[in-house]
Amino acid sequence: MNLRVVLTPGELRPDEVAGACVFVIDVLRATTTMCAALHHGAKAIIPVTGIDEAREVAARFAGERPMLAGERGADPVPGFDLGNSPGEMTAAAVAGRLLVMTTTNGTRALRTVAAAASVHPLAAVNFSAAVQRARSVWRDGGTVMVVCAGIVGGPSREDAYCAGRFGRDVVGSAGGAGLSDQARWCLDLVEESGDDWYAALMASTAGRKLSEHGYAEDVRVAGRQDLHPVLPLLCDGRLTLTPSIL
Repeated sequence: MNLRVVLTPGELRPDEVAGACVFVIDVLRATTTMCAALHHGAKAIIPVTGIDEAREVAARFAGERPMLAGERGADPVPGFDLGNSPGEMTAAAVAGRLLVMTTTNGTRALRTVAAAASVHPLAAVNFSAAVQRARSVWRDGGTVMVVCAGIVGGPSREDAYCAGRFGRDVVGSAGGAGLSDQARWCLDLVEESGDDWYAALMASTAGRKLSEHGYAEDVRVAGRQDLHPVLPLLCDGRLTLTPSIL
C-alpha cells in the first residue's frame, strides 16, 4: 500500500498511473467548480486542454446542447457561456446540461492521468467523499495517487496543502511508511499552516491574486469543506457523478 503525491502533472510518465486510483487537485478553482456544477445537476463535464478544442468538442456534441466553460488568466474565455467560478454553477445555469470545460491547469491535469484505473477531482468542497473512496482503496491494498495541477508547470501551495490534508485523513499517522517524500512534505505544510482552509488558500499566491482580481468569493467557496459532497469520476472522457463507487 502506498500514497504518492505528484506536485505537477509534468512529473508523470503516462504509464505511472496504470492501476492507480488518482485524485486530481486544482482547488483554485477547476476541481472546486467541477464539483459545484455536478452537485447542482450538470449532466456531465468534458475536460479539454485548449480553447479551440473546446469549441470543436462542443460542435461534435451539438445534439446535447453543450455549454462552453473555462478561463484563461483567471478570467472567462470570451464567447464562452460560463467561466471557471463555482458561483456560476447554479442549478438554473447547469442542471441537465453538458459542459465542455477548459482551464489553464486543472483540465490539463485530468487529461494527463486519464489512463488510470479511476480518476476523481478533489477539492475541499468534496473532501470527505473523496477521503472515503481513497480509504476504501487503501484498505484493499491499492495505490492512491494525488496529482496536483500546480500553476503553469510549477507547484502551487494551495494544491499541496489540499494534498496534505487529504493524505493525513486517508492514511493517518499509522501509515507513514506508505507515504512518498512529496506526500510527507505536504503533510508538513499542513502542520505549518493549520486546519483553516480559507486561511491556507489565502496564504497562496493564487488565492491572493484571485482576491485582488475580483474573485474573493470564489476563494471563500473553495475553502468550505464538504459544501458539494459529490464524487465525480472521469470515464471515457467525461466527468459524471458516481454514487455507487464508494
